[in-house]
Amino acid sequence: MARYSGAVCRFCRRENQKLFLKGDRCFTEKCSFERRAYPPGQHGQGRIKFSEFGLQLREKQKVRRMYGLLEKQFRNLFAKADRIRGITGENFLGMLERRLDNVVFRAGFANSRSEARQLVRHGHFLVNGKRVNIPSLQINKGDEVVVREKSHNLIQIKSAIEASKRREIPQWIEMSPADYRAKVRDLPARDDITAPIEERLIVELYSK
Repeated sequence: MARYSGAVCRFCRRENQKLFLKGDRCFTEKCSFERRAYPPGQHGQGRIKFSEFGLQLREKQKVRRMYGLLEKQFRNLFAKADRIRGITGENFLGMLERRLDNVVFRAGFANSRSEARQLVRHGHFLVNGKRVNIPSLQINKGDEVVVREKSHNLIQIKSAIEASKRREIPQWIEMSPADYRAKVRDLPARDDITAPIEERLIVELYSK
């Protein structure tokens, strides 16, 4: 399976915004964006003026990197959202939020989406009682995501649950840390996504 394995801190600097790709490190003084808040490369500190297309591209790249998807995955998910009745941009963001790896991260079982994706691939979670290892699985209203009993003592999961106490769990997820259980009480609405995302630009880019 293709995946990006290079440095990710440069993504935050390139998009001029914290994407929180490194978990707790992003909240410390070690964060690269805090130390060098300008794009990487020899021309990073120069003035950058974006065209309309440039703004659309940067927004797409920001969201794609935030959720950790490759270009083909990202475009295919957008195509699915475009076929659903409703506002395409909001449908798209909702489908990104409903990915299993994102639900695991948002529920507090992992410190980052990349860590959540790895934990899911290794089969540490049950969805409605069934073992699942597909990070892109779309979670629906009423679904329960549970850590397998054999994985309760996993250091990554225990430390993430402890760290999640300092993080706000979205209202559409009902979390029971003591039971290693999370339930999707409702589908995520646009107001539940607090990250600064302008989905309109992505829709305009892919509509050309």
